[in-house]
Amino acid sequence: MSSIKKAPLGNHTRLRRPNPVGGCPLTAALAAIGGKWKLIIVYWLAEDPKHFAALRKVMPGISQKVLTQQLRELVSDGIADRRPKGAIPAPVEYSLTEYGRSVLPLVEGVRLWGRAHMERLASQADDGD
Repeated sequence: MSSIKKAPLGNHTRLRRPNPVGGCPLTAALAAIGGKWKLIIVYWLAEDPKHFAALRKVMPGISQKVLTQQLRELVSDGIADRRPKGAIPAPVEYSLTEYGRSVLPLVEGVRLWGRAHMERLASQADDGD
């Protein structure tokens, strides 16, 4: 058995994910902010920086593994920043970068559309009664 210790996974820089459809801005955007959780993470980080545990608290449906993965990808894409706060092992605080703040108009647009969609579905359900 080797006596060489490996660095924890969170301590190295990941390579950016390639655009799955070269030259397509939509797939580039979806690679960076698509999926079930990334826009929600951006939404909560827009309020103020948060520790990992605080993000888990406001998003109870996300697993620790998935939150860790999504945060790593957001950091890798320059959307979020990860800062240890204290001596090792330090609690880590996440915040949006200036570049990450450029996503906020999209988050707000999706939020508004989602509210209108929920109202539409509710009115359709009421019409069916």
